[in-house]
Amino acid sequence: MKQVHGDEARSSPSPPALGPSRRRYVLVLEPHSAERHYWSDLWRHRELFYVLAWRDISVRYKQTFIGVAWALIQPVLTMLVMTVIFKRVAGLPSEGAAPYAVMVFAGMLPWQFFASSLSSSSQSVVGNAQLISKVYFPRMIVPASSVIVSFVDFIVSSILLLAMMGWYRFWPDWRILTLPLFMVLTFLAAAGPGLFVTALNVKYRDFRYVIPFIIQFGLYLSPVGFSSAVIRARFGDTLFTLYSLNPMVGVIDGFRWAILRGESRIYWPGFSLSVVLVSVFQEFGVRYFRRTEKTFADVI
Repeated sequence: MKQVHGDEARSSPSPPALGPSRRRYVLVLEPHSAERHYWSDLWRHRELFYVLAWRDISVRYKQTFIGVAWALIQPVLTMLVMTVIFKRVAGLPSEGAAPYAVMVFAGMLPWQFFASSLSSSSQSVVGNAQLISKVYFPRMIVPASSVIVSFVDFIVSSILLLAMMGWYRFWPDWRILTLPLFMVLTFLAAAGPGLFVTALNVKYRDFRYVIPFIIQFGLYLSPVGFSSAVIRARFGDTLFTLYSLNPMVGVIDGFRWAILRGESRIYWPGFSLSVVLVSVFQEFGVRYFRRTEKTFADVI
């Protein structure tokens, strides 16, 4: 089979020496030479995205109980530990009259989605090495499809949050309608760094040991187990704005603003800074991934 560069499939005839009746055709897969076709290629290969996403979901949930249970056990245990440490031991306040457990779980939802997406996407390309080395397709499909399992876990955990709010009789108001916007922001916050660490992990395999440390460190650096209003009250607006250089600060505050109704407030300068940084990381991650994905098949 003829090997060329690019992503468009076409048929080319073999030499005409065989005669018109015995003409053979060779399938040639080549990517477009123009960068402007990259995003249209992603759309053309959307079926592959569905297949990979469904495969990952099946592996996680099919014929297993712990797959579904783990999506509930992990955030619940983390919520209980943080409630005991930050409320009972440290005596930190909740946001207004919101139950402390609900406030913590509202912060756990975006954080778990971010952490799970970052962890799964970082290993996705290496885990599909055989597919990467045999056929061309836009490599961005692989880390993107791995995020779907994290999104399913997010939906399962959201159902548990609704059950908790029913238990405490604490219901959201109209601001819950804005929650999809903050879900998109969470996805973008995970996608940019996820693409970056995915590309790094292909070249430097030991980088996979750094990801769990980053996730664990970020859990306590982000306002998951406590209200960001505590940081702002104790250190002032200037230092809180610097604290918002962690993009997950704005993401978590946005989730709580949408879920905890009037009990939650957003410090808009810090939130705006987090949104800007999410956009910057997203742009950088996409550019770095596209620049390095051409060499994946050679180094994987």
